[in-house]
Amino acid sequence: MAKIAYFLGANTPGGFYSLMDKLLDPAKARAIYILKGGPGCGKSTLMKRLGALAEEAGHRPEYIYCSGDPDSLDGLILPDLAVAVADGTAPHGAVSNRHDQIYFKV
Repeated sequence: MAKIAYFLGANTPGGFYSLMDKLLDPAKARAIYILKGGPGCGKSTLMKRLGALAEEAGHRPEYIYCSGDPDSLDGLILPDLAVAVADGTAPHGAVSNRHDQIYFKV
């Protein structure tokens, strides 16, 4: 079975354009986890490992790749579990102001 993989952001002549706010509807999500940390700290590696474990468990994750570095992940969605994990560092702009609400700056 082919992996589901796509981009939700791109560098344009007008600057970075993001659709990360379309990652997963917060009203329908069981959980959206926002990872924050510096470059190279393991955010993308963690999402890749979570995706692999989800596949082994029979789920069909959706991999959101980074337009600036296609070997890196910006996000991971587990639609059947209504769960997402996203890189919350710039320029992605995901910000959690409360434990039960996720806001995306675009």
